[in-house]
Amino acid sequence: MNKVLKKWSDRKKVVLEPLFKGYVFVKVEEEKKWELMRIDGILNYLHWLGKPARVRDEEIDTIRRFLQEFSNVEVMEYDMAVNSKVVVQTGFFMNYEGIVMEVVDNKARVKIDSMGIQLSALFDKKNLAPAVFNNC
Repeated sequence: MNKVLKKWSDRKKVVLEPLFKGYVFVKVEEEKKWELMRIDGILNYLHWLGKPARVRDEEIDTIRRFLQEFSNVEVMEYDMAVNSKVVVQTGFFMNYEGIVMEVVDNKARVKIDSMGIQLSALFDKKNLAPAVFNNC
């Protein structure tokens, strides 16, 4: 839950709102996951690469700690831009990092350095994620 300052004409108050509106995170056994679909209002599971998406416990804990530290947090979709660093998530170049050279619709041309040469290829944007920086 996200702490948000709401203003009315006569007062201000901090209220709790869901951070991911329209989403419910569940931890359910594989054989029971379709029972949840009987609940009114549940439309489907969020899918990633053709399978129901799974969020690691560590990621949920990171989000919870973030929300404890900060208030009025906003969730924004990652906007892939030219010169941004990305990591390939599927296929032969999985886990390779590269730099976005161009973005056209749902594809991005990515430059990857390997074996002393530069390669560039067109990837589906859904198969790319922002590269995580390690500032140690």
